[in-house]
Amino acid sequence: MMDNFLRRGGLEVPEPVRRFLQGESDPSLRIEQYQEGDTLVVRVDLPGIDPEADVDISVADDTLHIQARREENAEHLDKKGYRSELRYGERSRSLPLPRGISQDGILATYEDGVLEIRIRVPEQSEPPTTKVRVVRTGSNEARRSPEDPENYVT
Repeated sequence: MMDNFLRRGGLEVPEPVRRFLQGESDPSLRIEQYQEGDTLVVRVDLPGIDPEADVDISVADDTLHIQARREENAEHLDKKGYRSELRYGERSRSLPLPRGISQDGILATYEDGVLEIRIRVPEQSEPPTTKVRVVRTGSNEARRSPEDPENYVT
């Protein structure tokens, strides 16, 4: 819709401005995530990149960090009628991971423009649940000092 408006108005709009007006300014990577058995699979659509030079993947503090860069070919910018709907620049995404992920259990592959990260998820034991007692306001118990150990569940 915005593209039609710009064309009808006869405006020559620089490519980065056109992308911004069309809502292409989101700096994060769009992902597809699902679980296959004990493996978490994260897929990112990244056509036209060199995965060895343009992608950085790291894990820190139970978080997966993905950063990707795609550079626009400067030769094409000056060509008459140049139009690109591809996203260029740097994009990143951070995803929380279950506790206990090992670097050895992560495999990243790139095929047909899709980056796929497979993460072996260790078996998780459910943390114990603690029931918290609710005290009705106005009762003698609610008037106790917050430091009183009887007000807390141990």
